[in-house]
Amino acid sequence: MDIEKVKAYSCPIEAAMGVIGGKYKAIILYYLIKSTMRYNEIQKEIPQATPKMLSQQLKELEADGIINRVLYPVVPPKTEYSLTELGKTLIPVINMLVEWGDSYFEALGVPNPCKE
Repeated sequence: MDIEKVKAYSCPIEAAMGVIGGKYKAIILYYLIKSTMRYNEIQKEIPQATPKMLSQQLKELEADGIINRVLYPVVPPKTEYSLTELGKTLIPVINMLVEWGDSYFEALGVPNPCKE
């Protein structure tokens, strides 16, 4: 974790958004709440993410201490991602975002694409 980066934040909301505000970070965390996942499993859940962008988001979450990355020395290489204890503290936040998203779809009269 980059302490200098953390010290540069001017308020808690800036820190929170700095950690989970990336293009796919909250979505990655949503899937990791359910289970440990391999890179290709995450990629299948977020097909709109390019491999470069997904790798970047995973590296940033790891650098911020939110996810664990375990590389197994096998051929082909196997990499697994899971939430750290600090990452698990985000579960209520992610769940609230999901609930808000459900309400948003409902308020707009739009079918929730995740429930079809």
